[in-house]
Amino acid sequence: MSGVSELFDSYEQEYLVLRNSLGVKIDTQLPTLRGEERKALGRASERELEEIDEIVKQMEIELHNLPQTLRSRLHGKMRTYKAEITQLKKQFVCRSGVVSDSGERDELLGDHTVLALDSASMDQRSRLLSGTDRLQDSSRRLQDSHRLALETESLGVGILSDLRSQREQIQHTRDTLFEADSSIDRATRTLKSMTRRYAA
Repeated sequence: MSGVSELFDSYEQEYLVLRNSLGVKIDTQLPTLRGEERKALGRASERELEEIDEIVKQMEIELHNLPQTLRSRLHGKMRTYKAEITQLKKQFVCRSGVVSDSGERDELLGDHTVLALDSASMDQRSRLLSGTDRLQDSSRRLQDSHRLALETESLGVGILSDLRSQREQIQHTRDTLFEADSSIDRATRTLKSMTRRYAA
């Protein structure tokens, strides 16, 4: 979407790819398989469900870094994505047969999904967390830059205040010298006048 950050766009593209992949696995492939193939595809679907959950969480984090106008425009889309994930989880439970215990089923459909992870999903999670770390690092750098700008501004105000004070002191000294020169001129004229009187 035009005007949205590249990171948000990247997460959104990953979400759409995974959503479509899960839809095919759950709706088309799982019902046709049996035995170990069915279990293997079920485990793969579980991993993708966790990945897609994580991606949406990262999208929500990035959403907070966007301008208010964009956030308002994207909130509806995020609600739609969450509803799609919930529907995918329900379809998975109904069609996979992987989760047999009702407690496990509730956990799978809850807000805090716990699914099996393999090395591929761990790599995906690490990449997403790395993106979050980069965002936090950028935020810290912006805060440091802002603090430095404030300190520089404060220093500049102090220097200007010192210069103003020095200017006033120089002005006062110059005025004093002018007064001293005037006094010397008057004294000189007086002495010359007295000298002429005595000479006369």
